[in-house]
Amino acid sequence: MATPPPDIPLPPGRELVLIDRELAQLDARRGYLLARREWLLRLPAPGGWVTPGVPARPQEASAPSAQNVLLTLGAVLLAVAALAFTLVSWGSMGIAGRSAVLAVVTAAALGAPALLLRRGLRSTAESVAAVGLLLTVLDAYAVFAVAAPDTDAAAYAAGAAAVLAALWAGYARVLPGLLIPLPAAVLTAQLPLPLAAVASAADPVGVGWALLATAALDAALVLSAPGVRARASVFGPTAVSGAVLAAGALLAGLSESLQAGSATAAAGPALLLAACAVLGVAVAWREPSAMAAAVAGALAAVAALGGLARPVLSREWTVVVFLLLALPLLAAVRAGALPVAVRRGLARAGAGVAALTAVSALLPAMGSLVFRAGVLGEVWAATTPPRDAYGPGPAAAVTLLVAAGAAGWLARVLPRPEPGVIAVVLAWAGLFTAPLAYGLPVAAVLAAQLVVTAAAGVCALRIARGPGYAAAVCAAVGALDLSVAALDGRTATFAVFGLLGAGCAAGAAYRPAALPTRAGGAVLAVGYAAGTVAALGVVWGLAVSWWALPLLAVPAAVAALGPRLGRVRIPAEIAAAVVGAVALLLPVREPALSALVCALAGVVCAGAAVRADRRGLGWAAGALFVAATWIRLAASGVAAPEAYTLPVTVLALAVGFVRRRRDAQASSWTAYGPGLGATLLPSLVAVWGDPYWLRPLLLGLAALAVTLLGAHRRLQAPLLLGGGALAAVALHELAPYVVQVVDALPRWLPPALAGLLLLVVGATYEKRLRDARRLRAALGRLR
Repeated sequence: MATPPPDIPLPPGRELVLIDRELAQLDARRGYLLARREWLLRLPAPGGWVTPGVPARPQEASAPSAQNVLLTLGAVLLAVAALAFTLVSWGSMGIAGRSAVLAVVTAAALGAPALLLRRGLRSTAESVAAVGLLLTVLDAYAVFAVAAPDTDAAAYAAGAAAVLAALWAGYARVLPGLLIPLPAAVLTAQLPLPLAAVASAADPVGVGWALLATAALDAALVLSAPGVRARASVFGPTAVSGAVLAAGALLAGLSESLQAGSATAAAGPALLLAACAVLGVAVAWREPSAMAAAVAGALAAVAALGGLARPVLSREWTVVVFLLLALPLLAAVRAGALPVAVRRGLARAGAGVAALTAVSALLPAMGSLVFRAGVLGEVWAATTPPRDAYGPGPAAAVTLLVAAGAAGWLARVLPRPEPGVIAVVLAWAGLFTAPLAYGLPVAAVLAAQLVVTAAAGVCALRIARGPGYAAAVCAAVGALDLSVAALDGRTATFAVFGLLGAGCAAGAAYRPAALPTRAGGAVLAVGYAAGTVAALGVVWGLAVSWWALPLLAVPAAVAALGPRLGRVRIPAEIAAAVVGAVALLLPVREPALSALVCALAGVVCAGAAVRADRRGLGWAAGALFVAATWIRLAASGVAAPEAYTLPVTVLALAVGFVRRRRDAQASSWTAYGPGLGATLLPSLVAVWGDPYWLRPLLLGLAALAVTLLGAHRRLQAPLLLGGGALAAVALHELAPYVVQVVDALPRWLPPALAGLLLLVVGATYEKRLRDARRLRAALGRLR
């Protein structure tokens, strides 16, 4: 940027700003050119760079950098020498000598920069000026040590800081080309008022007022003086100092407000906090980038008013007061007459206070819900503890509902989904825990919470996107918590499980709702049906293992409904499969009952496999039927399962052979897999418990024949099933000898062999990988 022509008159301050900016740009350009020159000189070239006036080898440091280092070191050494002289050699001189030395040295150090600036030695002038400023500090210390040793140190320091700040500011005005004096004067000016407060033995509130007054002066200097704003070396320290001092005043007011034992004692800190609030909002009003000041001011205002109510209210109701104070701040988001920085700062401060109060109320509310898990230890014992043992107070419910209302208002004002989600969660938490907070009877609590859960479910079905999903999660959490609480009594269990199950089923059938919400309703409906059936088993006096029989009615009902479930069919079937798996695990210690349950589960899967889109369940049905047969044979003490499995195998293989004759493209797994598995797998289980040699021999020969036949006919199922059975038989026969050999070998040899094997495999990894791919491709070509 070029300087204006001399014929255009400019104010001296404006012209000085323009000159400083152009000099800074020239300095930056010169530094870039010097760095570029050094890089070019280091480039390799044949014969080197031989240019008149340019050295073949660059110097280790450029002139400006070396100059700055030398000047800095010189200034530091002079400062150390002056400090040592003042502290050590001062006592060996008389009063006249001391005064003369200090006066001469200080005057020389402060006067030399003027001559240096005229000669263009700006860096040297800055270094000498810094030494001169340090000498003035030492002069002040010397005056205190000699002329006023009995004066209070804090009071003298306050006065000295004020005098030095004024002197340094005047020195900066006399020599405007120096950068150091004015920032030093600004930083020193931060000390007089706080030191004066300490000297007068003021309480923390008094010290806070001193800090706040200094911060206000800093803010006035930054916002009102255009020369200060134009000079970054002064603007930055002044703004940072003011922010730090204001923060100190705010912390002093907060600490005293928290320690106040009465409203009268809290009045002083509240007044200090109110002044902090006024200063913060005023700064944000004048400076568009100072939104943080508005946030701090709004928080200080809330703390000031809430601090007056804290000593006379309980903790829970104090939280309510703070929330009510935050609501007007939230309303500032619609105050178009306010500056943007103020409006956003007030709104964010209000949102922060509201969030903190909501969380403080939400935690005990959620804790009361978790406490209900204790009912699981005493199901149907009717031992629900009173509300005081686990419920939140009424203030927590009020806080949640008020915060929910504020979030709901924000959801209407702001085009964002987050306030709506927060409003739904807080409203549900407040309404769900309110019956507990007010100590209603158990039946009334369950009824009210059922209504709240139903309302959340309706909102989940009618509202889309974020708030709707939040309502669905709240409804699910409430339903599960209600289910646990209902286990305290039989009537409550059947009533709650029945109503919740019916509501979830109705929600799953509501087609306009979002699919994830409907799917969750279907899963919960299946779960409540299973829970109701289990409760009926308890009422009927059935053992836990016998619950499996009525539980199978749930997956049977889901399989019967089938396509009528629509888009929630898959979630419902998954939930039904989980219930069926639980039913299969319940009688695991009773083989006869387990066989019956497996057979019934196979019937359910076979019935579902009748439909064309669920043919895959036929495999599950076959596996369950085979498992039922094996378990039944084992429970009956049958030692030779082949007598029962061979006829099945012969018939199954005959059917498979006919299938292959009619359809040559049919898979061997479909044609021969079930028949071969019906004999090979039970026989393998019997082999591992048979101490004799006949069964392993016969099974091995049969497996070998099946393997060779599969390889000859290129059939995948006989090849793999026969090969697997043959390998298992071989392992069974060789296992005792392998154990003996391993026991005879040194302990270090097996790990060594394993490591060697890994090394070989790793070295030939690519080849092994190609072999594995070829093997997989060969198996894939088999039928």
